Amino acid sequence: MINIKEDEKLSVMNHSCAHLLAQAIKHLYPNAKFWVGPVIEEGFYYDIDLGDEVLTEEDLPKIEKEMKKCSKDNKRIVREEISKEEALERFKDDPYKVDLISRMDENEVVISMYTQGDFTDLCRGPHVESTKLLKNFKLLKVSGAYWKGDAKNKMLQRIYGICFDNPEDLEKHLQALEEAKERDHRKIGKDLGIYMMSDLVGRGLPMYLPNGFILWHELEEYIRDKEIKRGYHHVQTPPLGNVELYKTSGHLAHYKDAMFPIMQVEDEEYVLRPMNCPHHMVMYDNDLHSYRDLPLRIAEIARDCRYETSGSLKGVERVRTFCQNDSHIFCTPDQIGDEFKGVVDLILEVYKELGITDYKFELSLRDPEDKVKYHQDDEMWNKAEDALRKIMSDYGVPYEEMIGEAAFYGPKLDVIVKPAVGNSFALSTCQIDFCLPAKFDLTYVDKDGSKKTPVVLHRAVFGSIDRTIAYYLEETKGILPLWLAPKQMVVMPVNSEFQGDYAREVTEMLQEEGFRVFLDDRNEKLGYRLRESQTKKIPYTLILGDNEKNDKTISYRLFGDKETTTLSQKDFIKLVREEVDQRKLFKK
Repeated sequence: MINIKEDEKLSVMNHSCAHLLAQAIKHLYPNAKFWVGPVIEEGFYYDIDLGDEVLTEEDLPKIEKEMKKCSKDNKRIVREEISKEEALERFKDDPYKVDLISRMDENEVVISMYTQGDFTDLCRGPHVESTKLLKNFKLLKVSGAYWKGDAKNKMLQRIYGICFDNPEDLEKHLQALEEAKERDHRKIGKDLGIYMMSDLVGRGLPMYLPNGFILWHELEEYIRDKEIKRGYHHVQTPPLGNVELYKTSGHLAHYKDAMFPIMQVEDEEYVLRPMNCPHHMVMYDNDLHSYRDLPLRIAEIARDCRYETSGSLKGVERVRTFCQNDSHIFCTPDQIGDEFKGVVDLILEVYKELGITDYKFELSLRDPEDKVKYHQDDEMWNKAEDALRKIMSDYGVPYEEMIGEAAFYGPKLDVIVKPAVGNSFALSTCQIDFCLPAKFDLTYVDKDGSKKTPVVLHRAVFGSIDRTIAYYLEETKGILPLWLAPKQMVVMPVNSEFQGDYAREVTEMLQEEGFRVFLDDRNEKLGYRLRESQTKKIPYTLILGDNEKNDKTISYRLFGDKETTTLSQKDFIKLVREEVDQRKLFKK
């Protein structure tokens, strides 16, 4: 979908439409007061204080109708520049505007307002010339939003909308939104019984239901097997740690806002961990190491906790507790290139097997002119960055250099995926770290007998399993390949009275073969049960009638198909075994 914020014409139209919304709200709710109404990638919104009035989705058509009346009035939208004193007087009855104006410096900022008929709003602009140009709009949803994003402040009502310059683009966009709703992992997760949330348990704390745990377990085993074959050693560390651990690592000083509050336990202080690197540093320090021991690849599927505001939480994509597919590779400076290449190899292999194709590479490098932000070791930086550039060039895949975007401790590679729903984000990452090993005084004995500090590569292929599940459900619309499907097959006798025994026999046989299969022999019409199987997006539906019973065969339909294929039991087991073992993608 188009990014409204990046399109100059649509950006102006959507900002103007936010004012049209505010004007209509003022007509319908005369006591309304307004905070801000910015343009966003998906259109616009306005935060509004309606006192005790609570809006619902059912109120949006009424507001839209009033907006259309305001549009037909064809009022010119006129800009006026005023002093700070005049602005305070003009908007004295709206505490939200007064707050905005009070924080403006009149010597540095031009204070302007725009008037359209009987409505005036504080705004920098620009806007369209007249309200008649705002015809093709749609209000999308209403939600709550704390004033200034602070949970301690009053909850305002946020109305979202979108505006285009022609009805065709609006209709196309609305259709895309409907498609996005069907792909939303929160809907799919509920429909397929993947996970649940409960305010009693806590916001942002997902609980994976039986179907979800199977999906989780398959992904966990999949990536663990991949890592074992590549020489990773898996460990387990606790999901909290002593505050001194995070003081040593520097996280308490630089990452405190993303951490949960410190807990007092007897005479010690503990904190839920936001990441796993400090634990792995301590684990490395448990033994003496020689250059012969390196590289040492430590991996963990690790539970982490980060404080996220309630407004940023989204299903299992953005949560307060999650499991990272994390690894820390301890190596010598000369091994950086080979280890980095091994990580990229693994990422590309996983993406190919999962069918992830819409992604790009971003290589974050330092700004050599900045002598303050970055760890000061020009030789190390140059060597590392040149190695990464060469590896990416050798692969022949395009990548973008992000100068000045490296972390202070080293360059990194992010793999940015474009999901079917929402904005792009980094799914996989590999970061080179020159600093953290030194903070923990980690060493290895080099060839000449001297002690050296290892370099660490922080690496995550899935990022978090939670976010990967969210991403993959949306990419596949919940139509998972056979090896990942929580329920792989359902066995249906045409008539339980006549084929029930054979259906149970087939079900038990497939279960003994290790497949996730269940029997649906309910006293319901076959058509009803078939439709339900499609709704649950089960890859294989086995239909057993008299012919199958007499011939000891299996007839099946693939998800989305109406055609039935019949095979011997042996050939069917061979077919599905091969599909699982080779982790074949769903093809439709």
